[in-house]
Amino acid sequence: MSWAIKVPASTSNLGAGFDSIGLALNLYLELTVTASDQWEFVPLSKSLEGIPTGKNNLVYEIASQVAEQFGYSEMPPCQVEMTSNIPLARGLGSSATAIIAGIELANEILQLNLDKEQKLEIATAIEGHPDNVAPSLMGGCVIGHYDTELNWLKLPVEGVTFVAIVPSFELKTTEARAVLPEQMEYKKSVHASSIANVSVAAICSQNWDLLGEMMKKDLFHQPYRKSLIPHYDELAAYLEGKVHGLFLSGAGPTMIAMVNPDRLYDKLEEWQQDYPQMEWLPLKVENEGAVSQKLNVMP
Repeated sequence: MSWAIKVPASTSNLGAGFDSIGLALNLYLELTVTASDQWEFVPLSKSLEGIPTGKNNLVYEIASQVAEQFGYSEMPPCQVEMTSNIPLARGLGSSATAIIAGIELANEILQLNLDKEQKLEIATAIEGHPDNVAPSLMGGCVIGHYDTELNWLKLPVEGVTFVAIVPSFELKTTEARAVLPEQMEYKKSVHASSIANVSVAAICSQNWDLLGEMMKKDLFHQPYRKSLIPHYDELAAYLEGKVHGLFLSGAGPTMIAMVNPDRLYDKLEEWQQDYPQMEWLPLKVENEGAVSQKLNVMP
């Protein structure tokens, strides 16, 4: 028994689409799973150094939770080799990839035969909202709503490249959520909602300049969270007119620029030279989402 699981990273919110819009990107968490006599998680990437290697690993905890949901008290032990090129605690959905990987792990080990809709419902219930788990599972751009049930729609994204601007420091989601207001005044919330509505229309029509304009107007989270990111306003001013738009990826601190792919490589070297303290990652949309496949093992 051996198989591989591959889960893409994600960016969420895309400005005003707070907790409801997400996009899968071509950075990955990859697992190679083999039957063993005890549970062991083996980190093979520098970014995963220091993660728990036993049953306190997040992937195992999620898999165990799924197993219990379907009436299994335990799972056959496995060795799980893990590689990842997703920066941790940077707003690129690293925890969501672990959730999806845990669900896929339980599904394979226990032969639950879950379809993607079932997996997404489980992941969203665990995460509390679909903005990262949905694109990591389904691929592409996903717009979703979740209360007692899940509603979602996958949209195509073409003709744009996403450049992640990754700083050297981490920002925990709990810290980023703590700066958000508990309430918003009614008229302001209506105004904020109209910005989000036009943002969705811009994605549907592939109008990246319009989406970029709406990103500047977001009232739901970016005005509050940028205080935690010293370079936010400076980079926004630096890239003004050079990109379609700029937004805070998830809870941050990574920022993502939407760039015309035909102009990207003319500018990327210049941006890297001007801001060498940042990591500039040109990324594409991952349209396939999470995949799991059995491996051929020599006897």
